[in-house]
Amino acid sequence: MNRLFDILASIILLLLTSWLFLAILTLYTLTLEFPIFFIQHRIGRDEKVFKMIKFRTLKPGTLPARERRFLLGDILRFFSLDELPQLFNVLKGDMSLIGPRPLPVEYLNRIPQPYRRRHDVRPGITGWAQVNGRHSIPWEEKFKLDLYYVDNRSVLLDMKIILKTLAQLLSFRKDVSLEEPEL
Repeated sequence: MNRLFDILASIILLLLTSWLFLAILTLYTLTLEFPIFFIQHRIGRDEKVFKMIKFRTLKPGTLPARERRFLLGDILRFFSLDELPQLFNVLKGDMSLIGPRPLPVEYLNRIPQPYRRRHDVRPGITGWAQVNGRHSIPWEEKFKLDLYYVDNRSVLLDMKIILKTLAQLLSFRKDVSLEEPEL
């Protein structure tokens, strides 16, 4: 996807989902689930670090993820609404709508060298690995799918990813995991 498309599509999506943002912010306030946002340092294009923003879906703390769940967070995660704030990362230029998912900074030194090329492009909100297995496939397979995207980027492939993403969102068939396996 080119940068102009990312900007225009993000603005349109933010306008279309502004009512959802307002509803989600209201629900967080009513349920006293603070902080509202989860901000984490992630690996971006050219391995530059950026702050990725999401709606928080787990209570803060050091307990295992399953013990920090709360209803609003589960709902947001199920419908992938926790990802909406990343549209601001796209507008800022840290992310693209489509690309390999950004990994936490602490994973950088664990990514095998041949797969580090995944950082040659901006990370995305959705990507080839997400629409072809997401959490249900091993890391090496995800990395191979990421490299396939990097090597074969095109408008046609991006459109295919968008359509598959929409189909997954509308099917309510979810691959939702609270904890991704360690890399």
